[in-house]
Amino acid sequence: MSSVTLEAPREAEPTMPLITTLDDRLGSFGMALLIATEATLFTMLFAAYFYTGTGTHRWQFQTPPRLHYAIPMLVVLLISSGTLHWGELLVKKGRPGAARIALIATILLGIGFVVISYFEYLEEWQLLTPRTDTYGSIFFTIVSLHLAHVLVGLVMLTWLLLLGSRWEPVKSPPHHPFHNVSMYWHFVDTVWIFVVAILYVYPNIAH
Repeated sequence: MSSVTLEAPREAEPTMPLITTLDDRLGSFGMALLIATEATLFTMLFAAYFYTGTGTHRWQFQTPPRLHYAIPMLVVLLISSGTLHWGELLVKKGRPGAARIALIATILLGIGFVVISYFEYLEEWQLLTPRTDTYGSIFFTIVSLHLAHVLVGLVMLTWLLLLGSRWEPVKSPPHHPFHNVSMYWHFVDTVWIFVVAILYVYPNIAH
């Protein structure tokens, strides 16, 4: 009699759709982790701002930062968030041409923010520098760090523009780049809201 050899069942190998799904989620999850890390950094800087400014009231004689640049800069960033969100909606609707226009508008608004920041720096530098005192150091640290984030965001937006219509690939990375870059840009805009409220508006009210 011939013997029959029974083979052990093989384990099912992971399928490509599963790998693609996991990779698709990792992009947005990684951006969310980056945003959480940067949000923690800004939170600690705001805490240092209040900690070093209370108790001794060493800042009560400082001239409050002027608002005539900070508020327009806030408006510019809020509009840029609106145009970028509009562009993302257009991508989902399958209108890459219109989305490209929204993306270019966002980049131009971001560049406008940088230009206004230059004039704001020149004005503040006449009365205050990072070497003036603790207030000058923490003030320029926060606004300069935010400006650095804006520049990084502009690099991301430019990269997004160079991708062409490859904004929503399904089976190959980068997955959903328009959405991930939008997450970062909206975060940068949100941080500026807190910067204006804490570093600009509050000192003018409390002065």
